[in-house]
Amino acid sequence: MSTAIEEYRDTGQPIGLRDIVGREQPLVIRGLCRDWPLVKLANQSDTAFAKGLAALDNGSEVDALLLPPGEDGIIGYNADFDGFNYEHHRVSITRGLQRLAHYSRQEDAPGLAMQSALISACLPGLLDDHALPFLDPAIQPRIWIGNKVTTPAHFDEYHNIACVVSGCRRFTLFAPEQVRNLYVGPLDFAPTGAAISIARLDCPDDPRFPRLKLALAEAQVAELRPGDAIYIPPMWWHHVESLERINALVNYWWKHTPANGHVPETALGCLMHCILTFKSLPPAERAAWKGLLDHYVFDDEYPVAHVPVARRGMLGRLTPELIAGLKETIRRYL
Repeated sequence: MSTAIEEYRDTGQPIGLRDIVGREQPLVIRGLCRDWPLVKLANQSDTAFAKGLAALDNGSEVDALLLPPGEDGIIGYNADFDGFNYEHHRVSITRGLQRLAHYSRQEDAPGLAMQSALISACLPGLLDDHALPFLDPAIQPRIWIGNKVTTPAHFDEYHNIACVVSGCRRFTLFAPEQVRNLYVGPLDFAPTGAAISIARLDCPDDPRFPRLKLALAEAQVAELRPGDAIYIPPMWWHHVESLERINALVNYWWKHTPANGHVPETALGCLMHCILTFKSLPPAERAAWKGLLDHYVFDDEYPVAHVPVARRGMLGRLTPELIAGLKETIRRYL
């Protein structure tokens, strides 16, 4: 049985990033962006929202996915699993809004989703009065606009705050350890770049996915209306359903900056390299490498406390020069 995602309790003080991120758990923040002009337009009508957004469009094209009516709006693979179930297009925000208006009058409309559009590139006028003051201004927001489209469970490596500005979205979240119960598709062949669950959450009795019920029993769920926001920690699986004829969301992604100031690159490439390197080794060797990874990477105990500070190398303080040298060493190994 799923549970509701915990909601932020307003203390009367301005909300800060530590209030959201420090818990390392998902959090719903009702009304976080209720005062955004676009939210106010969305609360008037879909038409008011669309006109307000189109007025800010500079004409730049963004990525758009078009799904046939028979796909129920669920982004995924085609029947043969050798491609995806949508057509990819490039359209302006205004053109996409026009198509959404047209589809809203159809009983069995195609699914349309304008995906992950950098606001500074297509709607720069939105930035001045649609911001989260507790976030670093360097974090670039993105906008997602569409009709009744579902993105199956997937994860991001980044902290994520997502703000609903129009329509309604249902978020179903799973902790990272539920990966074994979500029946995730290929890491290197995914519809939108991120590996997705291929099990439909609305079909829990599908015999192909018997462990899905275990994941659903641990799921956390929330529905967000215009002005509401959700924080999704890194590596948490999130399944996102857009429930109205027109829905829009603005999100902010960022990575943790460690004490040494070095923001790591994507770790997904490292995971793929580990699969390539370790998966086919004999069991004893694989276990030995697992022990090394636990010791040097995943255990909390400091592995070189017994080594003089000047000789701790990559396990000591990471300077820009040391990081550059390590990257060059890794390139040589590859």
